[in-house]
Amino acid sequence: MVLDDVQDPGNLGTIIRTADWFGIKNIICSENTVEAYNPKTVQATMGSLCRVNVVYTSLNRFLTDVKLPIYGALLNGKNIYQTNWGKEGLILLGNEGHGIGKELIEKINVPVTIPRFGEAESLNVAVSAAIFCSEISRQF
Repeated sequence: MVLDDVQDPGNLGTIIRTADWFGIKNIICSENTVEAYNPKTVQATMGSLCRVNVVYTSLNRFLTDVKLPIYGALLNGKNIYQTNWGKEGLILLGNEGHGIGKELIEKINVPVTIPRFGEAESLNVAVSAAIFCSEISRQF
């Protein structure tokens, strides 16, 4: 899982806890993502921070060098429930207010969206992460 500038410590903690639940061992964060050892983040992980590796790096450089498929959470992507996830890849999730940065959108191989049936403008990034993890796990 790759996180671009997630700012809310509770969201990051919930994403770490969700990753742990679904067996995801590594989260790559942009340099501007909230600190994993922020007290609110640590509390929200409920201990999962001990089992999930959280690394901070330049996502632009990292994603340029990666050879795996990059699935990006976008509003205009392929339906998540019709996506073939393959055996490996990266899930890129964006900032709560701005989504995925433009320079990173260019690196996405497979844009994916969670279909909307109601009127809400967006989903919380932690909720989106949970839906992605659940759907990917369902296929395995």
